[in-house]
Amino acid sequence: MAKDVECADPPAGFSAKDYHDPPPAPLFDCGELTQWSFYRALIAEFIATLLFLYVTVLTVIGYKVQSDTVHGGDQCGGVGILGIAWAFGGMIFILVYCTAGISGGHINPAVTFGLFLGRKVSLIRAVLYMVAQCLGAICGVGLVKAFQKSYYVRYGGGANTLAHGYNTGVGLGAEIIGTFVLVYTVFSATDPKRNARDSHVPVLAPLPIGFAVFMVHLATIPITGTGINPARSFGAAVIFNNDKAWDDQWIFWVGPFVGAAIAAFYHQFILRAAAIKALGSFRSHA
Repeated sequence: MAKDVECADPPAGFSAKDYHDPPPAPLFDCGELTQWSFYRALIAEFIATLLFLYVTVLTVIGYKVQSDTVHGGDQCGGVGILGIAWAFGGMIFILVYCTAGISGGHINPAVTFGLFLGRKVSLIRAVLYMVAQCLGAICGVGLVKAFQKSYYVRYGGGANTLAHGYNTGVGLGAEIIGTFVLVYTVFSATDPKRNARDSHVPVLAPLPIGFAVFMVHLATIPITGTGINPARSFGAAVIFNNDKAWDDQWIFWVGPFVGAAIAAFYHQFILRAAAIKALGSFRSHA
């Protein structure tokens, strides 16, 4: 495995490092609007988020049906919290693997926001990705309700709400930390420095991202039902249309966006020392 050895004066014909950081994305790139690949990426984000919400919300409702003892279920029946966490993490692994080469496989406005702050995507792409993700989430949950309307209404529609016994601060903190774990993993798994070494392992990036979603769900399902994805929370709230879901909705936007911002800052400016590199580049050209 090649090593990242940086030296003051590399020998002629040799690069000081075995990877190249891509140039930062422009803040506004209106040229994207004229490219078919951009609209193909929007479609990919829409479909991926639709499938993500359809499978995961259906899993949540199926578990509640099977474990509802009042209506003939078994308290130990169904997939349990572990199975729900696997459904969310597994779907992210599958969908990121399928769409990474087309749209980047965001499937989450918080991930898109973090990558925008890290100058990985333009503002236009970030905003339209978020719109496509939210629309996909609404359609995905809508399909669940269309197929299982009675169960959907009875068992909460898969909507994210703050659980009884937890205050707003705890719920907000859980969403911030959970999203930090996810977005930090996204930055680390897609880092060009890592890709230069692990290019022979094509599933390496989607795998840790899926596991991050899985682990965060295990920790925070009892607190908020685990949002860490504003589109997932928004789509369920729109279709279920419950007062409690709307009252708590801000937690599932503010928390993930704050967590994503912290993760972007931590990875780009502390671990990758982007500010120091920019200052060094400025001094070298002065």
